This record gives sequence, C-alpha cells and structure tokens, in this order.
Amino acid sequence: MRLNRKWNRGLAAGLLGCAIILTAGGCSRQPERFTTSFLDVFDTASAIVGYAADQQTFDRQSDGCHQILEQYNQLYDIYNSYDGLANLKTVNDNAGIAPVTVSEEVIDLLQFGKEMYELSGGLVNICFGSVLEVWHDYREDGLSHPEKAELPPMELLEEAAEHTDIAGLIIDEEASTVYLSDPEMRLDVGAIAKGYAVQRMTEWAVDNGMENAAFSIGGNVSTVGWKEDKEGNPWIIGIENPDLTAGDYLLTVGISGFSVVTSGNYQRYYTVDGKRYHHIIDPETLMPADYMQAVSVLTDDSGLGDGLSTQLFLMPVEEGLELVESMDGVEALWVEMDGTVITSSGFDEYIND
Repeated sequence: MRLNRKWNRGLAAGLLGCAIILTAGGCSRQPERFTTSFLDVFDTASAIVGYAADQQTFDRQSDGCHQILEQYNQLYDIYNSYDGLANLKTVNDNAGIAPVTVSEEVIDLLQFGKEMYELSGGLVNICFGSVLEVWHDYREDGLSHPEKAELPPMELLEEAAEHTDIAGLIIDEEASTVYLSDPEMRLDVGAIAKGYAVQRMTEWAVDNGMENAAFSIGGNVSTVGWKEDKEGNPWIIGIENPDLTAGDYLLTVGISGFSVVTSGNYQRYYTVDGKRYHHIIDPETLMPADYMQAVSVLTDDSGLGDGLSTQLFLMPVEEGLELVESMDGVEALWVEMDGTVITSSGFDEYIND
C-alpha cells in the first residue's frame, strides 16, 4: 500500500527498529532545531531532525532530502510502474526478453548488491526475488484472511529457488543496461535499497549545508554532526526491544556521523497455526531464519549497515560476531531468541549511560 505524502512540522517521531530520541531544548539559541516527518517513501514512517539558521533553510534542505528519497523509492520499486521511468519493476518485467536502459542510480545499487552477495557468501542475494515473491503472496493472503493462512509448499519454494543465480544478472555499465537472462528471475533489493538510499541522501545533505542532523527512514537512522549543534554532544538513538511488551528500547547509543540499522523478526510477519513467520528468508532453508530476534549494526555507511544487518540475521551469532570483529568501523548488537543480548567488542563504547 502506498501512503500519501504527509509533512508534520515540529513532530519528533518514534520509528521502527531505531528512533531518534530528542530532549527538550533550553533557552533560545542559534541555530534552531527543526523537525519534519513524512510517510510516503519506502512504505514507512520517516523523520528528519536538524539545526538551521531558520525554518526556510531547514525546509529547503529537508525538502531536498525528501525528493531524493522519492526518486530512489520509485527507481528501486519492484511493485509499481511510473510514467517515463525505467525502474526495477521494468527490469523484472523484461526478464528473458531484452536489456533495459536504466539510470546510473539503478546501476550503482545493483553493483552494490553484487558486492554484498560476495561479502555475505550468497546470504544477501538481490536475485532472490522469485522466492521472496512466493512468501510475499502467501503472507499478504494470510494477513487478509488469517483464518486461511498457510505456508508456501516447499516444492513451490524449491522451484522458485532454481531461478536465483546472480550470474543471470547482466549489467552493462557502458550501455547503461540491465538484463535478467532467466525469464523466471526476479530482482528484490529489500535487503539493501533503503539503507543505500539513506546513505546517498545523507551525502547530499552534507553537500548542501546540513551540518548537524539525524535522519530516521523507517528505523534506518543516519546522523551528521552533533545534537543541539554542540560539538561532542552525540545524537541519542534508541534501539527497539524486539519484545514489544517489555518496553520501548533495549538501550540507547550516542553517535555522530554513524548510522544504526536493525533487522528483526517482529515487524513484518504473519501467523499460521499460532506460529509467526517473518519476512527474512534464509536462502539455504527457504524458510524464515530463526537464529535470533534482532540484530542492529552500527557503521558509517547506512547501505553497508542495511546489507550487514540482513546478513547477520541469517547467520548463527557466533559466526556473525567473528565477521564483525574482522571488519573495521563496524559494531553490532544481537538479541537471541531467549532475549540474551550480545554485543561486539567495541559496541559498548557507544552505549548511552
């Protein structure tokens, strides 16, 4: 479902996965803090908090951020077509038929997707759409008719999995074309697209004068500079408790120039015979992964954070911890199925006491 654009000036929003936590301002000062929120990109709630000399400056900057997100939202959409725009749905619709001429933004995302495929050993696969499409259809039917909810037959999933070989994704950068050589292959960039778009938007914001700001796009949080325009005063970000009955946040972290991205089993799911089945599918079992409840990644690149949070969610915690410890500038927090919280060696440095 696509939501109409909604701007709400002056509203601080608590959002899925992570949230920007604001404190009451003191006496009047310059620059001032402004906020805005909207609901029309990546089918999620979003908020921008920033410091600017005046409302007009902030509106210009935040409107620019919103326009960039709208652009990426349309380009990376696999469900909807837009007049005069070749997007990922266009590529999927032409699988096995013909290459599609696309924009640089689409080429760059798909190249990043191939990098994440290599990094993850195939766990994050943007060509896994045929399997995810089956799960999506059964989940939507189950949500619409809970009394008839059922799991996809394994035979159907295995048949779809025959069409997920990333070698069938043919990118011609010189010609700016993308071609899926398998007619049954489908792109699905849900594991990376939002974080990638947030990173590109954040870079645009910096280039256009937003020195101190925080962006929460459906819980993908990215930060620039400092809260209250005060050096050394980090943005306070709440990491949501996957047990939604046990309080809003597990903890808060203080960050500047970093992003926090969370993947979890508690946001998008449906119920079959009293058991919940979430949307993050293990490519090895073709079933929802069951290693943990949630994982949050802290890094300076929201696109990498988005891909890594999915990858880590699809790995045993011990293997994920080993991976994170081998990477510079990356920290993570895991919530195991029994509620146990595990953090990488440097994560605690960011916890807000």
